[in-house]
Amino acid sequence: MELLAAAFSAACAVDHDSSTSESDARDSAAGHLPGSGSSSTPGNGATPEECPALADSPTTLTEALQMIHPIPADSWRNLIEQIGLLYQEYRDKSTLQEIETRRQQDAEIQAGADGSPASEEAAEEEEEEEEERASPPERKALPQICLLSNPHSRFNLWQDLPEIRSSGVLDILQPEEIKLQEAMFELVTSEASYYKSLNLLVSHFMENERLKKLLHPSEAHILFSNVLDVMAVSERFLLELEHRMEENIVISDVCDIVHRYAANDFSVYITYVSNQTYQERAYKQLLQEKAAFRELIGQLELNPKCKGLPFSSFLILPFQRITRLKLLVQSILKRVEEQSEHERTALDAHRELEMVVKACNEGVRKMSRTEQMISIQKKMEFKIKSVPIISHSRWLLKQGELQQMSGPRTSRTLRTKKLFQEIYLFLFNDLLVICRQIPGDKYQVFDSAPRGLLRVEELEDQGQTLANVFILRLLENADDREATYMLKASSQSEMKRWMTSLAPNRRTKFVSFTSRLLDCPQVQCVRPYVAQQPDELTLELADVLNILDKTEDGWIFGERLHDQERGWFPSSMTEEILNPKIRSQNLKECFRVHKLDDPQRSQNKDRRKLGSRNRQ
Repeated sequence: MELLAAAFSAACAVDHDSSTSESDARDSAAGHLPGSGSSSTPGNGATPEECPALADSPTTLTEALQMIHPIPADSWRNLIEQIGLLYQEYRDKSTLQEIETRRQQDAEIQAGADGSPASEEAAEEEEEEEEERASPPERKALPQICLLSNPHSRFNLWQDLPEIRSSGVLDILQPEEIKLQEAMFELVTSEASYYKSLNLLVSHFMENERLKKLLHPSEAHILFSNVLDVMAVSERFLLELEHRMEENIVISDVCDIVHRYAANDFSVYITYVSNQTYQERAYKQLLQEKAAFRELIGQLELNPKCKGLPFSSFLILPFQRITRLKLLVQSILKRVEEQSEHERTALDAHRELEMVVKACNEGVRKMSRTEQMISIQKKMEFKIKSVPIISHSRWLLKQGELQQMSGPRTSRTLRTKKLFQEIYLFLFNDLLVICRQIPGDKYQVFDSAPRGLLRVEELEDQGQTLANVFILRLLENADDREATYMLKASSQSEMKRWMTSLAPNRRTKFVSFTSRLLDCPQVQCVRPYVAQQPDELTLELADVLNILDKTEDGWIFGERLHDQERGWFPSSMTEEILNPKIRSQNLKECFRVHKLDDPQRSQNKDRRKLGSRNRQ
């Protein structure tokens, strides 16, 4: 977060005249296309002279709310019932639209920078727009949002509702207010799509009579966990959102409802997601050991109701929804007025959702970490004083084999094959354990050190023999003395990954962690990636990340903007965001979303400084 705070002032230095483009970039982050024209005129650009009915029309959202009549309950329920997309389809369409929008904007900025014909055409279009602005204004196009606007999907936009079209509200609201309405509307309709998919998981799979007979009650409990509780909460949540929609066709707010449910009801998600490790294991075991189960699941998946989606995609729905819900609230937060009541409720909702998501992540990690730590301790034999490995506050960050350089650095020893000896490292969040692998899948521990007392240094231009070699210093090892190891990795990426894990606060290619100066390129995820190692980062489609470091053999160390999680991932899973205005806006929006963290962080810094002075 300190990085984001330092970046904010740099991001604000972007030319202030680019505010319109930055607003468009905000729309792209949620899969929206920018609206045309200034937000200082009524939503459709019609003037009182052209439309007498607008002469006394309200010009703010508050006044519009007082004027517009409630939407008929039957009409709204019909819309919900007509949603044809399962949640998995909605999510895919949404994220792919975000990716495509950013691609288009990057192509535009590249064309402009190259002075290509495309940029000339753009200049001509700008001249035409200026001429149009000089001429008497016509009815201005509404801000269009492509997200899920495929007519075959039966997933409507707020501005396409017949009640909205006929009410005249589109002539009253500003373009930014219309985009806010669309963001809130998307949260509601996506919840309806999610509930529909949950209902299918329960009715089509969980309550299938043949499946009930095949599964032992304990197996069924592990497989479906508390999904009935999750669905019941979703039903109540959706019902309240529906009632809010029925109050007025101009949505007043939804984040207050989200905040209340996140604080009081969404703990059911933590229970469900925490069971994920056992759920996945049980599902794989059932597929392998019960042919009848495997055959039945295959038959159920072929039902047209499932639209070709696998059973496993239904099981992970709750975790996908709670993380997506946080992003939808972020999308709303980006569009509300600063220092407003809407911003306060959105920030409150986001804070509660972030706590739920973190608890879900911790629940999953806790289950897997405990088993992993027990397994590691069983494999260790200590040549030095024994170190207790299992601790409730300790977890594995990285493990693997490296080669330790031995003997003097002479030309003769460099030519021998005995220059390096294999060692094995276990790096925990607070401890490094150095071992040698011995027969029987065991590890003999010969040194260790607290993680905070590790330093690393890369060797550069040392020739092929010393390629991918780095120095590891233990300021205080198991013998209470300083120790130095010269270690060789199998590749450049493996060397940098070890160095980043061993000393996370070191300076990297793009970021100085000590000076907190930021000059980060950004990428967006275009292919999902599941982490294979503890130091890797799982990526979802359309994730935006700052690049903190990168290697020549195709790996990136990055920080995801929406949750500040860091890790390594293949560069082939991402595309670089080339438009500097979009990168700047991404940082500003991230800083705004997480700005409530700053006071607490400042207090913690003050306490640390006070403690340091007292010790002195």
